[in-house]
Amino acid sequence: MGEGMVIRDARPSDAVGIAKVHVASWRETYPGLVPDTYLVNLSEAAAAMRWHNAVQAHAKGQGALVVVDGMDKIVGFATYGGRRVPVEGYEGEFYALYLLEEAKSQGIGRRLMAVMAERLLESGQRNAVVWCLRDNPSRWFYERLGGTRVAERPIQFAGADLVEIAYGWQDLTPLARLSAGPEMR
Repeated sequence: MGEGMVIRDARPSDAVGIAKVHVASWRETYPGLVPDTYLVNLSEAAAAMRWHNAVQAHAKGQGALVVVDGMDKIVGFATYGGRRVPVEGYEGEFYALYLLEEAKSQGIGRRLMAVMAERLLESGQRNAVVWCLRDNPSRWFYERLGGTRVAERPIQFAGADLVEIAYGWQDLTPLARLSAGPEMR
């Protein structure tokens, strides 16, 4: 993981930083996958308000993590909790994982997945899925971490017909073991 990077629980005061990462990541990742008008109209201010409320509202077994650099700037975030969309045999879900371009290819995404797996295990959820757009080029990341394709569904998003796929981990223990390291504690 990048030097000086720390993963910690998100706080409501992190909302502006999370929103910046969220909007930037969507604009970098999803051109050509979701309607351009949606990406152009993303608002950091509106996202910050949603993230402030979401981080405050996390219930037991759910959470949000942020990655901060040596200057205390948020460069990534991830959220997790109980499964939102039924997938037979899976209890937990990795809701989101986004990094700024500058934070990619440093092992941060892998570490975030590992910490989320660890937290899900601690809350009694032994397995989990993640949903992503079928055409998202970053989806191979989940396969490299041991996720297997377990479901597919059509969705309507911003007026577009899209397809999401779910990658699943029947046992989160091997994924959680990837979180070992002093900077994670």
